[in-house]
Amino acid sequence: MKRVVSVSLGTSKRDKTVESDFLGVPFVVERKGADGDKRRFMEMVADLDGKVDCIGVGGTDAYLYAGCRRYAFRETLRLMRGAVKTPWVDGSGLKNTLERTTVETLHREGTVDFRDKRVLLVVAVDRFGMAEALAKVAKSIVYGDLLFGLGLPIPIRRWSTVMLLGRISLPIITRFCPIEWFYPTGEKQEKNTPKFGKYFAEADVIAGDWHVIRRFMPERLDGKIILTQSSRDSETALLKERGAAALITTTPLIGGVAFATNVMESVLVALLGKPPETLTEQDYLGTLTQLGWRPGLIKLN
Repeated sequence: MKRVVSVSLGTSKRDKTVESDFLGVPFVVERKGADGDKRRFMEMVADLDGKVDCIGVGGTDAYLYAGCRRYAFRETLRLMRGAVKTPWVDGSGLKNTLERTTVETLHREGTVDFRDKRVLLVVAVDRFGMAEALAKVAKSIVYGDLLFGLGLPIPIRRWSTVMLLGRISLPIITRFCPIEWFYPTGEKQEKNTPKFGKYFAEADVIAGDWHVIRRFMPERLDGKIILTQSSRDSETALLKERGAAALITTTPLIGGVAFATNVMESVLVALLGKPPETLTEQDYLGTLTQLGWRPGLIKLN
């Protein structure tokens, strides 16, 4: 039996353990939150090193992208120094493959016809595969990187602008800014402080990282489609209460739960048994085809 564990800077209230089977291989899949405590996060990583098949990095990003350029979060790399024997991933591999093909599949099969949909993607540099795929098919897009990442009242409406601004700002952000300035950690993942509601109201589809969506979404989401990476029952109930029409997760439901991309990428890496840095896009796509993972669709209202 293989075991993968996601260590997250997020709240421990989302912790979950399930047993499942992937390509005939039994797995224990776990998610453990450090409640924003960076020292505890590092201790958890060090304790798991050499004892599990892969570690997922949750509640933060190790890498952000602007087009084909990758920028490493210096602080996240420091937090992962205790992983010496066990490989680790932050979900970037699936953000570039699974999330890209999710948009293509939803559009091709008519589950969501993006040609007549206005999309709000809360942070594009975090979901670069999704962002690029949406740019090709959506009627219109607002990229919320400046709105929700930096708190500036400036919507971005072109993918080329995202890449340009990313190449200017990401070297500075990833080297010098604390993670929590850019991404909700710990108890902040449970707080809702509505912000820039105009852009939520104008959108038909609200896409991107769940914790950013939850942090800034308005009281009402009537008729909206939420396209994100993970869910828990309480979060699905919250979206239903606020009037959302449907929740679509890019990762499949396992034991009734959609785990984050870093968790599911850990499963894929454990299956392949290769160092993550050696894996190619085709390795990911080929294995995803074998696994047959499909988006999770939950109709709400």
